Amino acid sequence: MGNVGFRVFKRINRPGKELIGQFRGLPVANIGDEMNRIACMHARIKPLNKAPLLGPAFTVRARVGDNLLLHHAIDLAEPGDVIVVEDQGDLANALIGENMMLWAERRKLGGMIVDGAMRDIEALAQMSFPCFAAGIQPNGPYKDGPGEINVPISCGGLTVNPGDILVGDADGIVVISPKDAPEVAKKAQGKLEKEIATRKAIADGSWDRSAYSEAALRKLGCEFIDDVYR
Repeated sequence: MGNVGFRVFKRINRPGKELIGQFRGLPVANIGDEMNRIACMHARIKPLNKAPLLGPAFTVRARVGDNLLLHHAIDLAEPGDVIVVEDQGDLANALIGENMMLWAERRKLGGMIVDGAMRDIEALAQMSFPCFAAGIQPNGPYKDGPGEINVPISCGGLTVNPGDILVGDADGIVVISPKDAPEVAKKAQGKLEKEIATRKAIADGSWDRSAYSEAALRKLGCEFIDDVYR
């Protein structure tokens, strides 16, 4: 373990496919709500196409602007793994573009998240391979290293550990520890069912708005003045 900053851990503890599958079809917003709204990545991490993302984290800590270890990660990761890259939000150099993404797709990986830049946006936007990034930049990367694979990283303001469950949709990315996943999935499913019931109530005009009424606000200390502002 002597060469800290330039090392590759070849194995991770992947959660079971059945556990991961419990999050399929669940909105990121519902999952995040049931994790007290502190488990979603920063809004700078945006989807670059419409492909939903789901899978275990295969982490890369890149030297800023350098994709040497990212290349190796694409070859090392297993089908279904989501490669998630710490690049400190840097947008000066794109770490990945169309060709690397096509190779990741061919290897049947689960997606790509980079807290940094990608390029070839027109091609990526047409792909069915999920990709999320902090920005777009035509400048290419360096390939000198160092970097690390499958260590805890920071991405989108959150710590991501190898094997964490990642769910992504049009709203963004949520990070779930496998030990918390069964309970979170159960609660998020319940949240989704409540959301669907609310939408039905909106459609038929029966949505209960009492929590937002004048009486409710007065109980919270809100003052109501029957006059114009002066």
